[in-house]
Amino acid sequence: MNTTLATCVIVGSLLLALASLIVAIRNRAMGMVLLIGFAVLEVAVLAQAGVAIAAVAAGQGPQDKATLFGYLAGTVLIPPAGVFLALAERSRWGSAILVVTGFAIAVMTGRLLQIWQGVA
Repeated sequence: MNTTLATCVIVGSLLLALASLIVAIRNRAMGMVLLIGFAVLEVAVLAQAGVAIAAVAAGQGPQDKATLFGYLAGTVLIPPAGVFLALAERSRWGSAILVVTGFAIAVMTGRLLQIWQGVA
């Protein structure tokens, strides 16, 4: 697993969570900037999943592959689900959903790094 890419995903998702928090505090709905930001985050998460799957196919990675693939699938599915719910809820709570989405991706990516390194 590429730690540089994972660090970029963590930093990007935390920045998006912070931007979403600011939008939610201002009592606004999600705008185009957040939508584009989460689309870019999804591309980065998909790239991270592709790199991890390629490394596992090459024989690298942890012994517990099921947990690794579960976290990879979760990180791939959470951003589109969060954006879908934020678009459905056109109020400050839609932006609050994106705060949770960004924070969840950061935490799950950190956990992916721990799983990859064999930390229990």
